[in-house]
Amino acid sequence: MVFQQFNLYPHMTVLQNIVEAPAGVHKQDRQEAQTYAMALLKRVGLEHKADAYPRHLSGGQQQRVAIARALAIRPTVMLFDEPTSAPDPGLIGEVLATMRSLAEQGLTIIVVTHEISFARKASRSGDLLDEGVVVEQGRPDDVLVTPQHPRTQAFLSRFI
Repeated sequence: MVFQQFNLYPHMTVLQNIVEAPAGVHKQDRQEAQTYAMALLKRVGLEHKADAYPRHLSGGQQQRVAIARALAIRPTVMLFDEPTSAPDPGLIGEVLATMRSLAEQGLTIIVVTHEISFARKASRSGDLLDEGVVVEQGRPDDVLVTPQHPRTQAFLSRFI
């Protein structure tokens, strides 16, 4: 899971943040975990920040470290909680590009978002929940362009 607020350990370097779960929790060999962590940092474009602390990173960089940290345990599915809620447009672009790349590489991602255009472009299916109940489900264009449920229509009317 990639949290909305990043939740990086401030007293650990970027590399240490990524290695902690595989080595400390999953008992993976620490050197192997570090090698994989460096590959993940390269994947998200931050291999040059391995020794930096979170406070020295931009919001977009912190979010990409959080993505690399989640990938470090080799998940088959990732959940992103409002990854585009930050007000910085640069951050949003960086995060969306990283998520799109992950999806293109075959990782299943579940995204809780209000970023309608991204959801429409990047997803193969979409659900609209109202108070925890799925009220609309289907292909992105069906759900986001021609919704059938009144709750979906009301929600989307705020964005048009």
